[in-house]
Order: sequence, then C-alpha cells, then structure tokens
Amino acid sequence: MKTARQAARQRRQRRRLVLGTTLALTAAGVLAYLVMGAFPGRGVNAGPAAATPATTTQVTAAASTESRAATTSASPATTGKPTPTAAATTPAARPSAKASPRSPGTASTTTSLSGRIRPRTTYTGVATAYEAADGDGACLFGPSDNLMIAAMNTTDYETSRACGAYVLVRAANGASVTVRITNECPLPCAPGQLDLSQQAFAKLADLKVGRIPITWKLLSPSTSGPMSIRYKTGSSPYWCGIQVIGHRNPVARLEVRTPGGWRPLPRTDYNYFISADGSGCGGSIRVTDIYGERLTVSGIALRPNVVQPTQVQFARH
Repeated sequence: MKTARQAARQRRQRRRLVLGTTLALTAAGVLAYLVMGAFPGRGVNAGPAAATPATTTQVTAAASTESRAATTSASPATTGKPTPTAAATTPAARPSAKASPRSPGTASTTTSLSGRIRPRTTYTGVATAYEAADGDGACLFGPSDNLMIAAMNTTDYETSRACGAYVLVRAANGASVTVRITNECPLPCAPGQLDLSQQAFAKLADLKVGRIPITWKLLSPSTSGPMSIRYKTGSSPYWCGIQVIGHRNPVARLEVRTPGGWRPLPRTDYNYFISADGSGCGGSIRVTDIYGERLTVSGIALRPNVVQPTQVQFARH
C-alpha cells in the first residue's frame, strides 16, 4: 500500500503535468493567432477585415464621381446657364448692373461705340458705281439734292450703324471724294467695298472702268447744321420708331426718357430706333455719337413722318 507521503507526491506531479499541458496549449493557441494575423487572406476573420478598406475606397470613388458631375453640371459651358451658387461665388461671371462712367471722347469710349468703322483708321477695298436716282436708300433719309453719296457693304453697314457717316475715298491715281453713307450694298459686295453713286465714282475714274481699288476713312466734317429727329410713319404713344438725320458723326446709341430713367432703344437695319411698347415715345431723346458725346433733345412732338430740327449738333473730331 502507498504511504500518505507517496500519494501526496503523485498528486503534485499530476498537477504539474496538467499545468504544463495547459500552458503548452495556450502557447500553441497564441502562436496560431499570430500566424493568422500575419496572413489576412486566410482564416475566417480575415474576410471582414479585408472588405473594410475596399468599401471605403468605393465610397470615396463614388463621392469623387458625384463631385465631378456636380462641377460639370454647374459649368456654364456645359449647361448654358451658371447655377446660383456659381453666380454668387464668381462675381466676374456676372455682368455689372451699371457701366462705369467714362468721359466723352476718350479712346476707350470711341472703341466701344464705333463698331466696325473707327476713327483714324484707313480701310482698303474696291469702289463700284450704281445709279442713285433721287439719293434715297436703305438708311431711309429720303431724297437728296447732294448725290455725293455711297452704299456701304452689308458687313460694314452693320445694321445701319454706318448710316449718315461721312467717308473720304481715295483712288490709286490720287483722286479723292467725300461721300455720305445713305444706302446698303448687299452681297456680293465684300467687306471694305463702297458702291458709289455714279456722280461720286466719276470724281475718281471714268464710269466705264466700273471697278477700282480704293482706300477710305471716316471723317467728321467741318461744316454741318443742327441735326433733326423724325418719327416713323405709324408711330403713336403705343409704338414708335425714331430716326436721327443730319448728324455730323455716326450715331451709336439713342435713348428715350421714361419714368424709370433713360432707356436705350434697339436699332433696325432700316435706321430707326424702335420702342415696341411705346415707352418714351414723344418725350425727351438722348443721342450719343461714336466719340461718346451725348446730346439731349426735348420738345420733339410725336408727329409721324415729319422732320423736326433741333438746336444741337455733335462736335467735330
């Protein structure tokens, strides 16, 4: 039989054996866990850990795509109209409500008002001739005794902006003539071309020549009486057309006074400024030339097809 001492020693050995086995198993478990962590593609828990970055990347890419789409849709070049946000954050894209005041006669004003035909500029083209009859033409100034006139090609006519301009024309042989633009020369008249009245062409060359090279430039004549105003036939307090006649320099703008202030009127290719709703018809008129000079005319009655003289004229340049 075992003694009590032997039994106690055997129990201590069993406890040490169990403890050693437990420690070994624990160490093996820790080692396995470390191995699985070193290789995330393996093991049950590796799946969710690997999917998290992929999901994050996809969300980021989608947000980036939406951001680019929003930017593109807000672009005026894509949609044709900027969004309110773009307009609010980009003042340069929104035109100013009021133009900066400029002194009449400055170079910047002249450039902005003159259009295609500018002062102190020489143009090259050809001259042809036409039978001017009584001198009337597309500008609708009416008959004239002075037939030193010309028709401007459609491009430089520029929706009647050239009407009434005085032009000095020179031929290659040195001859020259000053004409007033009263008509339009449609295609095939090319830019730079002037179709002179036969009387004016004869000052430069024989009519039999038919076509000659020329240079020409804008003039501001030394002598000229006051300008006149005419309301178009059919004008009334509900619709009117207004024309300026006898102006020294080309007219760039015509405005009428309304309860809300001065209102610019659109110009037609037949040389009348139109108030489609009758606003300002019969009231004060303000006329601006290509040099920026403004002249205000009052007291012009709303009398259709009547030439009414004023007391003003543009300055010479």
